[in-house]
Amino acid sequence: MSLDLLMMALAVGVATYAFRFGPTKLNLQGLPETSPLGRFLAATGPAAIATLFVASILPMLRAETGQALPLVFGTTAVLAVFFWRRSVVAATLAGALAYGLTVWAAALP
Repeated sequence: MSLDLLMMALAVGVATYAFRFGPTKLNLQGLPETSPLGRFLAATGPAAIATLFVASILPMLRAETGQALPLVFGTTAVLAVFFWRRSVVAATLAGALAYGLTVWAAALP
């Protein structure tokens, strides 16, 4: 392993740790929501979720095994249940159920 790769991995690891651990130790009680730091921290969660979503669906969309249909049903179920109930837990369970049922139905002879 080259030293450059090791240093890059170390730098990314330290930055990731600081980015995840730092906000839990900061006193943000008096931070106005309209400040640049307040807006940055408010946007971090949705941006991370969107990034993970895109990273997880790209292989499914590129595959030619018909995996797009379960993805569509699962994502639709998540969005529908979330907007209906405003519950992340219920939306996640509904998405998993819709995805699983679609995969199961596609596997039937």
